[in-house]
Order: sequence, then C-alpha cells, then structure tokens
Amino acid sequence: MEPSVAPPLTEGQPPPAPEEDATFAAIERPAAPEEEDKTLSPLPVDEPTVAPAAPEASSTAARVGLLLPLSGRYASEGESLLRAAQLALFDTADEHFLLLPRDTEGTAKGAERAALALLEDGVDLILGPLFAEGVSAVANHARAHNVTVVAFSTDRAAASEGVYLLGHTPRAQVRRVFAHAAANGHQEIALLVPDARYGEAVLVEAWAAAASTGLSLSRVRTYAPDASDAADVVRELAEYDRRVQALRDERAALVRQNDAAARRRLKRLETLETLGTLPFDALLLADGGARLRQVAPLLPYYDIDPAKIRLLGTGLWEESATLGEAALLGGWFAGPDPAARRTFEDRYRRVFGEAPGAIATIAYDATALAAALARAGASFEPHAIGNRGGFLGADGLFRFDDEGIAERGLAIFEVAGSGETRVVSPAPARFDAGTGAAD
Repeated sequence: MEPSVAPPLTEGQPPPAPEEDATFAAIERPAAPEEEDKTLSPLPVDEPTVAPAAPEASSTAARVGLLLPLSGRYASEGESLLRAAQLALFDTADEHFLLLPRDTEGTAKGAERAALALLEDGVDLILGPLFAEGVSAVANHARAHNVTVVAFSTDRAAASEGVYLLGHTPRAQVRRVFAHAAANGHQEIALLVPDARYGEAVLVEAWAAAASTGLSLSRVRTYAPDASDAADVVRELAEYDRRVQALRDERAALVRQNDAAARRRLKRLETLETLGTLPFDALLLADGGARLRQVAPLLPYYDIDPAKIRLLGTGLWEESATLGEAALLGGWFAGPDPAARRTFEDRYRRVFGEAPGAIATIAYDATALAAALARAGASFEPHAIGNRGGFLGADGLFRFDDEGIAERGLAIFEVAGSGETRVVSPAPARFDAGTGAAD
C-alpha cells in the first residue's frame, strides 16, 4: 500500500508525531509558503553566485529514505533530526520529492530492519542512520540494491563504497586548525587527547594534517578516559620537574655569583615558576565537555604558558560552559560558519518554537542535498554527490572527499572569555581546486 501524504507544516506547527508502530507516513513537498526562506539550499558552487536552473520537473517522484532513532534512548535527537529534515523539504524540495522516515530504534538491528523495508519500497537514496554500527548494518544491503547511503556518523571507519559520511568528523576540524596555525607561524605541535575512540580518530587525522601543512608533531600524550591520570600526564608533557629544577639551579648559581647583574637577574626570576622552553609552540587539546574542563586548568598549573604556547581545539570546544574556562582563553578551534548556522537556528525556532538539537543541521543538509540534486535532474550517483564544487548548507560549505567523508568550509574561532568567541579567520566562500578549503 502506498504511504499517505503528510499535511504541510505551517510556521509554529510541530511535525507529525510518530505512530506507535513506528511506521511513518511519507512526507511530500507541498506548494511553497508565501515567505519561504531559500537561503539554505545546498547548491553546486562551481559558480557560486549563480544557482543552476532546474529542468522541467519529472512526473516520477524521487523516493528518499530517512533512517533516524525515533524511539528508544536517542528519540529526542531523532525528533530534532526529523524536524530539520522536514524544514529542508520546505526550503529546497519540489512536489516530485518524497521523504520516507523510518525508525531505527537507535540500534544496528533496528537500522537494518528499517533499511530493508525502505529498499523493498524501492527508494533511490538512503539518508542516515546516525550511528556507525547502524551504518555498517545497512551498507551491504544498500550496495546490493545499488542505492547510495549518506549517513550521519562521525566514525570515518563507517565510510565505504557507496556510503558517504556527513557527520562532523575530526578530519575537517583538525586540518583547518592546523592550516591556520601554520599560516600564523607555528611549527611544532604537541597533542593531548583522551585514550578513547575520539582521541584515536584525532591522532590519525593530526598526523595527516601535520604532513600536509608542514607542521611537526613533536610530542603526543594520552590520558585515561576518566582523566584520572591527567595531572601526571600534563606534568610530564610540560617537563615541569625539569624546568622547576632548572630554575632552582639558576637561582643558586646567581646567589653564588652575588654581583649587581646577578641580583638583577634574581629579581626577574622571582615571578617565575619554571625556567626553560618547551619543544612545541602550539598544543592541540582535543576533548570536550566536563572532561576538557577537568584537564584544561592543569595546563597553566604546570606552567604551560598561553603567552608562548597556543592552545588549539576541535569542535568539541563549542559549548558555553567550556568556552567559559579561563585556561582556554586565546585558544583557537575550527567550527561551522556562524552566519549559516544562525540562519538555520532562527528559522527552526520560528517553525517549531524551540532550539534545534546540536546535530540537527546534518539532517537538514542531507535532505536539502538530496532535494537539490533531484530538482536539478541529477542522479544520486557518486559523480553527483561527490561534486568537487561542493554545496551550501546549514553549516556552510561542504563536499565529500575521495573516501566519502565530509570536507567542510570552517571558520577559526578564538576563545574570548566569558563564554564568548570571535572569528579570527572566516569560513571560505568556496572550495579551492585541491583537497580542502582555502584558509
């Protein structure tokens, strides 16, 4: 039986609630509202100021499946993602685009069941699921039906033939912040990460980013997932004991010398805790949340001087409580274009009466990408999805690299104190012809 068509959303109206059996109606794009906001449509940007004209609409609807955790532990995240996808329909789709949401229940088995149902329905493309385990469960079935998957996972291992990852992976963030550091004269980078899956992913990307930017990774240290050993790790990274002893030795030598120059030198040393330089001029502290707030204050405590050592971060820093951490003041991290994100957030609030979830933009961009390709008469094949010009979305510029992982045109933010940031390097307006965005 063909699925029914959901009624159009109006400003302030929430999306339809999922039915108890987790079978969802197809969502079809109705006629445009009078004041429709088109600013977020992801369009090919080979010629960024001119949107390509759409051909005459086909009578056959593009059928796109959407795999989300609409019940279970992650239902609230799933609901926010679904709403963002619905918003993208109104902004980018025409009447010949059909979105078929299905519940994964937040599990790999649920994702597999939902994907098989979508493939049975003859979908042309699958968006989602959210988690890497679900992506792996879906991938082989989709390949067997020659259907492309644009998943929301941040785990690069989940990318494979015909499977693209739109999640915010560490790759784009580390490459961008390393490129900015190199452009501003930094040469030696130290790395401090949790001994966890995220830390391992950052390590891989940091080695590659250092090689491509000419930076040297001079020191790499990891701390326990609960940060229980962080004090010892930071103390060793800072060579704190050696530098404390160097200060003591210098003071003792000056006391023995006991002349006017020595006394002046002793006076200058009174304000110091340690003596001597470190073998790095920037430190990538790749963590977030409460754990980052536990680790960050250890840096000045063990005399890693922010006036000499620039702190670098990833998108995990972008949280109000974290940005209020005094130890991070002056640090740089990469994040999405704030203007594009703000436009999306404002529109989401107008329609749904609340703020979107942190990752809602991913579902918006995936749905808008699919709708834009369908409107332009393009297929969902790799040559279309992998357009090197890229697309414009709710998080700004993005495209997929040769591994199917999202590259993003990111801005560089500096922590300004009191939970505030300032943009010190704006997001690029377009991708260059190479492998990344211009700094």
